[in-house]
Amino acid sequence: MRWVWYAFGGRLPQRHREWVLHDVTCRTWVLRHLSRALVQVSPGALFLLVPGPLWVRVMSVLGGVLIALWYSLAYMEHTCEHRLFKHGYPLGTGRETREEAKAEERARSAARYAALYRNTGTE
Repeated sequence: MRWVWYAFGGRLPQRHREWVLHDVTCRTWVLRHLSRALVQVSPGALFLLVPGPLWVRVMSVLGGVLIALWYSLAYMEHTCEHRLFKHGYPLGTGRETREEAKAEERARSAARYAALYRNTGTE
């Protein structure tokens, strides 16, 4: 039940602060964000119960879900930063944490690139 509250933008108790940081900075943070967005738009499925042709109701709900996901993706980073801010972290913490996690992989990629494509001076 707390997760649903959290998915709709609610603040969790202080003891879950570290989990929130993990939630918005882990490897699967984009999928987690999309799952929260889908939970937020799920009440829109009630429009399927409105009288009218089925195809109109289904296309209306589908259109609403697609637009909601589009906006959710467009503001994903800002939303996650605000979520962290509500839990006591300074703004920018999410981005910094994700960048730190990727730093090692980027260094390895740069080293592989340099080894393959840079002239090492040994001709």
